[in-house]
Amino acid sequence: MPISFSRLLLTAVAASALAVSAQAEEASTSPARAWALAPFASTYVVSPSPVTAIINANILTGTGAEIRNGGIVLAEGRILAVGADIQIPPDARVIDAEGRWVTPGMIDAHSHLGVMPGPRSPASMDVNENVNPNTAEVWAEHSVWPQDAAFDRARAGGVTSLLILPGSANLFGGRSVVLRNVAAATAQAMKFPNAPYGLKMACGENPKLRYGSRGRSPATRMGNVAGYRRGWIEAADYARRVEAAERRSADAPRRDLSLETLAGALAGDIGVQIHCYRADEMAQMVDVAHEFGYRITAFHHAVEAYKIADLLARENICVATWAGRWGFKLEAADAIEENAAILTQAGVCVAIHSDDPTIVQRLNLEAAVALSAGRRAGIDISEAEAIKWITANPARIMGVQDETGTLETGKRADVVLWSANPFSVYALADHVFIDGVTVYDRSNPATHHNSDFEIGQLGDRS
Repeated sequence: MPISFSRLLLTAVAASALAVSAQAEEASTSPARAWALAPFASTYVVSPSPVTAIINANILTGTGAEIRNGGIVLAEGRILAVGADIQIPPDARVIDAEGRWVTPGMIDAHSHLGVMPGPRSPASMDVNENVNPNTAEVWAEHSVWPQDAAFDRARAGGVTSLLILPGSANLFGGRSVVLRNVAAATAQAMKFPNAPYGLKMACGENPKLRYGSRGRSPATRMGNVAGYRRGWIEAADYARRVEAAERRSADAPRRDLSLETLAGALAGDIGVQIHCYRADEMAQMVDVAHEFGYRITAFHHAVEAYKIADLLARENICVATWAGRWGFKLEAADAIEENAAILTQAGVCVAIHSDDPTIVQRLNLEAAVALSAGRRAGIDISEAEAIKWITANPARIMGVQDETGTLETGKRADVVLWSANPFSVYALADHVFIDGVTVYDRSNPATHHNSDFEIGQLGDRS
């Protein structure tokens, strides 16, 4: 490799290492941040891969730029160069895109793969700890089943990272986990290194119907809000007692896994991810966040978000939504396909998510529906901007935007080479890279991973 490339790569890797080191040092000096540290470290390892150059490609970088007839170089798991005029290292494997399209790997900011796997049965449904309105103590990673074949289907559709969330039965559902979409035997081997945790919350019909039907609280939306407030009051008190103990002005309280998660969210170390459909309820959740001083990272599903686009933009809250799902329950009745476009026009960070093992296989088409609907309504959003809905913006929601989601020098080499424009109904993922490693090549069946569950067992042939 020419010295200019090796220097560039070393600089990118060193900058990434310094950022991780700074985060660790900050965490070690702050008692609130210590609550967000995990005892279950990622064991994910980047596999070796050849230096790869993709040339003669139309590139949507995820930064808002479109590069015609450009190229991208991947080396040692990182993006070494991207642009209209790149130098190709002499030892590179060259892939001629022949005018096809290249994007960042797609990212799903709302998934239940692994925790609600197929085949669905009571034995495998581990998405909701459906016993209490507040189950903030549970962590989704402890339910992830890596053999869920939907991971393979999603990878073939170009999805390289996912936010796996607990379900929406409870007011506080537990912690989410960010996964790399690689074949592995354990959840920890899929876990995105140093990715922050999220706290799953839910408003609206799900918690009130789940517990109201059992003669318990919450049974109404006002009961929902009372439950949030009660949880945050207890968490704030717990945080004060822990910090007093670290100042040695009081005895340390007994560890409480639920309150640790909520205290981490109050401190800003754990992102708050809220399942919420109606505009009025989203506004109420903003009020509760103001009352207790935490920040909402994103509203999920949020089919009425277009009604409060200005509020969401002002509060810097992202929205993860669909284009076409609506009407499956009352709070989803006022959905419109133009939702994502209206929000984007207002300056809101928007992600198109799946919440579904089928939609995750075609996130690009779900984004295309939203883009087309916006254009029909007179909102002219470019493809270079719309690709952020399934790349850069979900990475931001998940807290990994410094590592992935865009094609920029030094970032992880998560890349998809498409057979056609990714917003075309005919587009298929021809080649998928995660950290520069080929994890799916449509023309090479040897790269088409099959879950152990699908392979099954050989019968007795004696």
